[in-house]
Amino acid sequence: MASPCRLAPARPARYGPGVKVYTKKGDDGTTGLFFGGRVPKDSELPTAYGSVDEAAAVIGLARAHADAELDRVLVAVLRDLWVLMAELATLPENRAKLEPGTTAVTQAMVDRLEQEIDALDERFDPPTEFAVPGGNVTSAWLDLARTVVRRAERHALAAAPSPSLVVPYLNRLSDLLWTMARFEDAREGSTLRVRDVASPDER
Repeated sequence: MASPCRLAPARPARYGPGVKVYTKKGDDGTTGLFFGGRVPKDSELPTAYGSVDEAAAVIGLARAHADAELDRVLVAVLRDLWVLMAELATLPENRAKLEPGTTAVTQAMVDRLEQEIDALDERFDPPTEFAVPGGNVTSAWLDLARTVVRRAERHALAAAPSPSLVVPYLNRLSDLLWTMARFEDAREGSTLRVRDVASPDER
């Protein structure tokens, strides 16, 4: 498996002794893209890959509380998110230059998420109604990660329309994170359904 660091655009490779982190090139409100070009920082592509970057950070928080089994899945997801960010950081006219599985999302990546969901589903009975977030720390972070992934999916609709597989990947990822959160609740015995919560009038 390729290192996630290899998958990122070239900017991190310039860091090191005597090299400044800041370039000042973005002071005009634009940002450079993979394979060239500059766009406003609030335009579709930076908004989309910025949301994916935020999702990765929250998944990292979930990782910090996960056991080895969930960590394995989350690390693979984080590797994939580098691929998504590379694709989203590329102008449509340059996307033919992307490498499937390294800088462009593939069907195999989407399929792997479905396999992870199916494998977890076989190990517990997922709730059929709304679950209350916060059953334990790990599931709470997974639920937050799911909502950030949903936002990234909405932003990716305009940035990476079909035939790109960025949106299907994010859609499956939100399902996987929900399943992982409910699995963690079930394993910890901390599942709480909305109907189990007393209304203010009943307290």
